[in-house]
Amino acid sequence: MQQQRQQTIGVIGGGLMGHGIAYLFATAGHRVGIFEPDAASRASLPRRLNAIVALLGDDAGLLQRISVHETMAPAVAGAAFVFEAAPEKLPLKQRVFAELEALAAPHAILASNSSAIPTTEIGRDLKHRDRVVGTHFWNPPHLVPLVEVIQNEKTSDDVVRATIALLRDAGKVPVHVRRDVPGFVGNRLQHAMKREAFALVAAGVCDAETIDTVVKEGFGARTAVLGPMEQSDLVGLDLALDIAEVLYEHLDRTAAAPTILREKVKAGQLGMKTGEGLRQWPPGKADAVRERLSRFLAEQARARKKS
Repeated sequence: MQQQRQQTIGVIGGGLMGHGIAYLFATAGHRVGIFEPDAASRASLPRRLNAIVALLGDDAGLLQRISVHETMAPAVAGAAFVFEAAPEKLPLKQRVFAELEALAAPHAILASNSSAIPTTEIGRDLKHRDRVVGTHFWNPPHLVPLVEVIQNEKTSDDVVRATIALLRDAGKVPVHVRRDVPGFVGNRLQHAMKREAFALVAAGVCDAETIDTVVKEGFGARTAVLGPMEQSDLVGLDLALDIAEVLYEHLDRTAAAPTILREKVKAGQLGMKTGEGLRQWPPGKADAVRERLSRFLAEQARARKKS
């Protein structure tokens, strides 16, 4: 650690997000305790953590900083920060935070990795709501730089500053979200695009593969280095206005989840894990996509370490 002293970090949940969050803090030199109640998930943690070591070419010795626990208390004992990465169910998260308030040190910052649920709702019944903050990591958290730090109406400014400092020192790119709105910033932008994509496919304008090609080979090719506000200023706000005047009245305004999405789920067509979703996923094709994504993000992560 270059700026912050070594601290003890608690992680609630050792699944898809939790093990990556634990890894990145261990890489930054912190001691990390993971609480994972499911025996199968606990048993698979060493394999999954070692897979990250192999992917990034790190020293496997860093995993000695991580301990795994089947109960919550030892995982959060003495922790300065606790990051909740439980399933995206509000009642479950509320129960987790109620237990954390009783078990964690009084000074511990309690952070939720919810992708969309406001921490205002998660911490509504707690006695000390000033120490509750949102920290939305992106999947996989050990590879994607961004973390949205969401301040709700009760979160203290000191908690926000301390959380941002911890994340920045761990090599992440934290941004301060000043209002606790559902979906925060990233998922609101992402799902606004998905809503239009579902609508275009449902209307027969194009198929799902065309949507993906247009994004990846079109504006997506520049998105990593040029955000939408920058792009608008680049082309000129007069042109942006002209396009908006023609286009916006025709964009989808559906207020609920798209019918095509509901129908797919009802039919059991859930995507790669079932072999069919919006696109067909024969054996091997889904694995190739996962490998392509993992390799791309790992190359970016290694490049950031060198810079």
